[in-house]
Amino acid sequence: MKLQILGCSGGIGGGLRTTSMLLDHDVLIDAGTGVGDLSLEALSKIDHVFLTHSHLDHIVSIPFMLDSVASMRDKPLIIYATEETLEALQQHIFNWKIWPDFRQIPNPQQPHMHYQVIVQGETVVLNGRKITPLPANHVIPAVGYQLDSGQFSLVYTGDTTTQNDFWDVVNRIDNLEYLIIETAFPDAERELAVLSKHLCPSLLAEELEKLRLDPQIYITHLKPDESEVTMHEISKFARAKPAKMLTNGHVFEF
Repeated sequence: MKLQILGCSGGIGGGLRTTSMLLDHDVLIDAGTGVGDLSLEALSKIDHVFLTHSHLDHIVSIPFMLDSVASMRDKPLIIYATEETLEALQQHIFNWKIWPDFRQIPNPQQPHMHYQVIVQGETVVLNGRKITPLPANHVIPAVGYQLDSGQFSLVYTGDTTTQNDFWDVVNRIDNLEYLIIETAFPDAERELAVLSKHLCPSLLAEELEKLRLDPQIYITHLKPDESEVTMHEISKFARAKPAKMLTNGHVFEF
């Protein structure tokens, strides 16, 4: 497996892009603004999109991608997400008021888009690649993902806060090589992190104490104007589990 980071910021500006990751050439994990940097040819080869949740910074590129390359494709783009996330997409985005319903275009029998419900713990296998939804704790229904090549696994938390179910699952992954975990706010905004169900450095340190494995750890979803102070605080609070800042263009091969 090859995972290319197209976007990993909690905002935009100065070349930053919101969360989106390209798995090999045909799978997106979330679809934030980073998708827009791909060529039309690359966009046309994407057949599957796995969403963690329905917040705009994780879904914003789907409508534009469909509009841009639907005519270049001969099969529907499959959107994998929880039932709640798919309902939000249908009600608030693909509702003909914000954007056309691509499940009806060009006709319901041959649509440009198809929804596929996923369930926590139930693995989707695509050409030998195993993608498993993991527990997450966010202000709306959400999941993380385990990407398993057979040799190694990468875990991406999605947007989440403190929880135990996630670590119970992760600590049983015997081939875990990489962990991408969010930290959205510095500790001065801990109350906001708690309210919005994100992590801050002190909360991250508490969560990493639950990790019994030793993967390489990368931090995602940093706010653009607070990334330096947040990473400095992470190095102070989470010394036992050193972490690096995830950056656009980073490639994981596993």
